[in-house]
Amino acid sequence: MTRRETTTRQARLTATARAGKRHARATGPGWRAVILRLAGGGLLIAAGAIHLDLYLTGYRTIPTIGWLFLLQVISAFGLGLAVLALSGGRLVLAGRLAAAAGAGFALATLGGYLLTVWIGLFGFREVRTTAGIVAGVIDVAAFAVLATLALAPARADAAAGGAAVVPARFPALIPPAAARVAAAAAAALSVAALALLGVAVAGAGSPAPTVTATGTLKAATVGGAKVLASANGFTLYWFAPDTPATSKCYGTCAVYWPPVTGAAVASPGLPGRIGTITRTGGARQLTYNGHPLYTYIGDTAPGQASGNNINLNGGLWHDLPVSG
Repeated sequence: MTRRETTTRQARLTATARAGKRHARATGPGWRAVILRLAGGGLLIAAGAIHLDLYLTGYRTIPTIGWLFLLQVISAFGLGLAVLALSGGRLVLAGRLAAAAGAGFALATLGGYLLTVWIGLFGFREVRTTAGIVAGVIDVAAFAVLATLALAPARADAAAGGAAVVPARFPALIPPAAARVAAAAAAALSVAALALLGVAVAGAGSPAPTVTATGTLKAATVGGAKVLASANGFTLYWFAPDTPATSKCYGTCAVYWPPVTGAAVASPGLPGRIGTITRTGGARQLTYNGHPLYTYIGDTAPGQASGNNINLNGGLWHDLPVSG
């Protein structure tokens, strides 16, 4: 072999090696997609874990809201695992669809939280809590990450192993120009969602932590039963962990369940004994037959008893039946 042939052969080998490196870079592991997938799936699972904790520690007893929380838990874990598992080879399209579904789920979950804070849903009104704020931020982050993953260039979806695995037909489903527009819209939506979350949590929990009672306490018929109500007809509740001399409901609890303070008397014919206890801070809270009294933020009109028999903020809540 002549020197020229040797030089030509070496040049060809060098060119082939360079081409191989370029091919490997184009079809290699796609670390950007891997990081997005791990982050997106992890955020969905984290959101599911928060909802599972809330469900087990009380939300399961809230009508309608309880099974919706359970549905959120199942969906979050399922979609999170799907995002983590569906990648590479013929699963690229399924992985993108899972990421898109996860992004939509995160946005829908955030929307439900915002509605519950602003106007209440199914008789339940949410207030500002650490768990709610953390879950909201996670939802925004999950949407941003998963939307980015779903709209990422096809190159980022190449799996490890060297061979091109992205179905040739898939990139055509999202033309590059449309993908760029969709990515910009997703980014703007993420910023807007974060801003709305900030506005919502800033205004949540703004109702006064106590309700001042005036006039008389009376019996009202709610759901066919006579229960104790305030002068304006709102159902009054008692908290199982309380004692006749002590309220156990403070902080966030007192925002969900505003203690009834002030001075009131029993209406004519109302049986039972009305008294008061002293709350931390000096406020005088009304009691009925030894039970400190509360209203419920979820009751938006007289004649409602949305808080009856639910387990929330550390114990069971009940309305007060009135006989006679």
